[in-house]
Formats: sequence, structure tokens, C-alpha cells
Amino acid sequence: MKGVRIGVAEEYSVTGMEPGVETAVATAIRELQALGAELVPVSLPHTKYALSTYYITAPAEASANLARFDGVRFGNRVDAPTIKEMQANGESVRSAGKRISFVPTMGYFHEGHLSLMRRARQVADHVVVSIYVNPTQFGPKEDYSQYPRDFERDAQMAQEAGVDVIFFPSNEEMYPEGYQTYVEVNKVTQNLCGLSRPHHFLGVTTICCKLFNIVKPHSAIFGKKDFQQLAAIRRMVWDLNLDLEIIGMPTHRESDGLAMSSRNVYLNEEQRKSALTLIKALKHAQKLYEEGQTDASLIIDQARRLIEAAPFTEIDYIKICDTTTLEDVSRIDGEAVMALAVRVGKTRLIDNSVLGEEI
Repeated sequence: MKGVRIGVAEEYSVTGMEPGVETAVATAIRELQALGAELVPVSLPHTKYALSTYYITAPAEASANLARFDGVRFGNRVDAPTIKEMQANGESVRSAGKRISFVPTMGYFHEGHLSLMRRARQVADHVVVSIYVNPTQFGPKEDYSQYPRDFERDAQMAQEAGVDVIFFPSNEEMYPEGYQTYVEVNKVTQNLCGLSRPHHFLGVTTICCKLFNIVKPHSAIFGKKDFQQLAAIRRMVWDLNLDLEIIGMPTHRESDGLAMSSRNVYLNEEQRKSALTLIKALKHAQKLYEEGQTDASLIIDQARRLIEAAPFTEIDYIKICDTTTLEDVSRIDGEAVMALAVRVGKTRLIDNSVLGEEI
């Protein structure tokens, strides 16, 4: 090592150094000198700040690295109000080798939405939530203008759930003047809600396809409360060869069993009591099926009687369908779902249960 100069920092020889370390360093210095190296004393005056700096950065680094496991986030939520900003975010995250999970919503969050966000946090490094009340999935006499909205409330709840980015585009950006392209899924959208809301799923699949292209997720999380919507999205992703995974999550319910919905706020006290007949009907159907009943019309008839006995209720449909095709079945000899839509007062509620599965 003749001709090699090695600096030995004066600050690294301190009182209280572990004896074994001190001995090892001294031995190394002697061996380097014996090999011909020239050892030169140097000073690193900022060394005294090293421990304090470590105590500041270590917790921040640990929080950032471990956030995916418990939902605790380090840093600020990013809002992306425009398509270009959202696309840039997706490209940046993907180029860093990180996975994106996406939760599309219309806002006015409840625990059901938050459970989807927490699931997204478990499966990805980066979580995006969209808040967009999509006009094309509402009929002319439906509640688009009255649909509950509270962005600041939702933003706070999303941040607490560990969301990284909230995408909240405008109608002008999503459907600019002259817009004329729609994505239609045929067979699985024709039954159930498709009977009374013929244009609803055209709006759902179109907006989801647009959002997937904008956000660029590796996975998207949906609740199973809207079973038909989940089936339509899965069909669209499969048919169009979209490169993402669709994850369905169980319906989140209130303590009394009512399926959580942003529209539940429309119900007054008496109407809410009547709304509980939906879960009672589903549980009764499960009981009949578990007892060996496979006649779909008989199960539907008993569910109908339960619901019609409650005040303020008007049944849109009660059906038992194949879980894949969503076509009606007359006899249950494979996997089937009981789905229903009921107006309670002026509020349209939906719910479902796969027969044989715990509600």
C-alpha cells in the first residue's frame, strides 16, 4: 500500500468507545502502516451532529417503509384535480417500480369505503381514490343533483385511511363538449338493475374504463354490495384485456345488518326500520337454502312477502341468478346469488347474498 494516504478522523476516537472496537481500529491502523500506507489525521467537524440527525430520520424512514402494513402514513396527501396531474402521478409511481391500487368512488364516505381503502393499502405501495359523481350513470329522474357531497369530510377520512392521492376531476374534463365514446357490456347488465335503469351500466363501465386509463392502477377494489356492477367491471376488464386485477370485497354492514350506503342518509327513522327487511329477507332465503330448498320461485316468494309487509317499501326486483352470467335460475343447482332492489320511501336500496355463504 505504499503511496496510499488514508485519513483517520480525530472525532472517531472518543471517550466511551467499546473496548473491542477501539482495539480493532488500533490494530487495523498498525497493519495499514506496516503495509506502507501513510495515515493522515483529518477532522470531520459535523460528526457531532450525526446522532441527533439519526434520531430525526430513523423514525421517519421507519414510518414510510412500514406504512403499507398498518395504514399509518408519513407525509402529505396529494390531490390531483386534473387528468394530466393524475396521469403524471401514475407514470411516476410506476417508473419507481411501485404498485398502484385504486378505489373508485362517488364520495360521501362511510366505513364500507374505508374498508376498501385499507384493503388497497394492503395490496399496493400507492393508493389512489377517486371522488366523482358520474352523471352518465344516473337516469333523468334519479338523484344526481341531490346525491350527498362533502369533499373536505371525505378528504380527511381518506387521509386517515392511508390514501396517497385523491383524484377529483370535473365533468368538463371527463365529458368535454363533443364527447361521444362509451363502453358497453351487454349480457350481465341486462338483468337486475339493468331492467329499470337501462343506461346505468353504460355510464358505470365507461367511467371506470376512463378512470383505469387515467390512474394506471395494478389493481382496483370494489365492494360486493353492487354485485352486478362488480360483474360488469370484471367482464369489461376481461374482454378488453385491461392489465389490472379487480378485487371484490364483502358488503360492509351497519350493526343492525343494513348494508352501508351513502344513500342511507336519505332515510328517516321509520323508513330505516323498514329498510331492515332487506337483510331479513336475505337471511330467510339463506335459511331456506341451507334447509335444502332449491326452488328459486318459492324462496323469492317468501322474501317478497317479508318485504311487502313492511311500510314504505316498493319492490323493484327480487331475483336469484347465476353468479357469473346473472341470468335468472329456476332451480338452484350451482353457485347463485339472491339480489334485490327496494325503494324505501323515495330511497332506492340494493343488497345481495350468495346462497350458501355467510352474510
